[in-house]
Amino acid sequence: MTMSTAGAGRRALVIGSTGIAGQALCRLLLEKGFETFGVSRSATAPVPGVQPIAADLLDAEGLSSALAEVDPELVFITAWMRQPSEAQNIEVNSAIVRNVIEATTAGGSVKHVALLTGLKHYLGPFDNYATGVMADTPFEEESERLDSPNFYYAQEDELFAGAATHGYGWSVHRAHTVFGYAVGNAMNMALTLSVYATICARTGEPFRFPGSETQWNGVTDVTDSDLLAEQLLWAATDPAGRDQAFNIANGDVFRWRTLWPRIAEHFGVSWEGFDTAPAPLENRMGHADEVWREIAAEHGLAEADVSRLASWWHTDGDLGRNLECFTSMNKSREAGFLGFRTTPASFFDKVERYRAARILP
Repeated sequence: MTMSTAGAGRRALVIGSTGIAGQALCRLLLEKGFETFGVSRSATAPVPGVQPIAADLLDAEGLSSALAEVDPELVFITAWMRQPSEAQNIEVNSAIVRNVIEATTAGGSVKHVALLTGLKHYLGPFDNYATGVMADTPFEEESERLDSPNFYYAQEDELFAGAATHGYGWSVHRAHTVFGYAVGNAMNMALTLSVYATICARTGEPFRFPGSETQWNGVTDVTDSDLLAEQLLWAATDPAGRDQAFNIANGDVFRWRTLWPRIAEHFGVSWEGFDTAPAPLENRMGHADEVWREIAAEHGLAEADVSRLASWWHTDGDLGRNLECFTSMNKSREAGFLGFRTTPASFFDKVERYRAARILP
């Protein structure tokens, strides 16, 4: 694997810099010497060293004005906005890609645009999730698109059209469930499960698996956010990554029935596996707000609002799927990206980083 380590004097723009993927990518870009700009609605910069830019991604004129002086070489689109229907998802999220491309390519500086998507490319959209004809596992990048309308496809089409017009290289990165360290972002299974286990330790409740029998017993994989960042930068700076779509997962597979007891042991709680039916967290965590405030006060934690740490519905969605779901990393490896993570090490690394930041006790 080759990756530029000489980013000095080079500019990178991260769209969605406050997200779980965006924060990991910003850290890596700064480490590699890139002058790094981050776009978010709030103009906050959770990663020190990032130059924050406030912009509404759906305001094409305002976005162009906000980015007029940036002139990035590399553009990474890691943001999306969930809408009530897939038709609205398509309208809004394709507009994000189109607006970013129009705003960044005017000066002629852009050499590569990378787009982060996910496995709904293979599984179908929220409106028709996992009900259509699906590719066999492990999912491979060459699989044909599903018949269902899908905002990932619409985003890709905007990316391809922009490349044809402006001549930049592109890459698409299809991540699975992300384990990551990110401040102020709740759509993170590693943190959600850690918060859940911490609450169980406090209340004496068992750490019960919330998902389906298929997810409990079946083979699956996940994506480490730091590994995702490494692939994003590799594809943007290595010719082998140009004009390609890649899956990105840790490179190992596992079963939740094996990892779940290890998480329980790490947090010192008893556990229960799948038992006759799923037990979604969203239905069981009504007491989490009050319990977490007590935990935060007792341990002097940085965040007392559990809704800013845990996303019960998001984790329920991933663990509740009633189908096998894992990806092939062969295309990426054959192209020269050889990064990997072992999933248990990835999970517990994130736990310790959250503890060091006083987000977990």
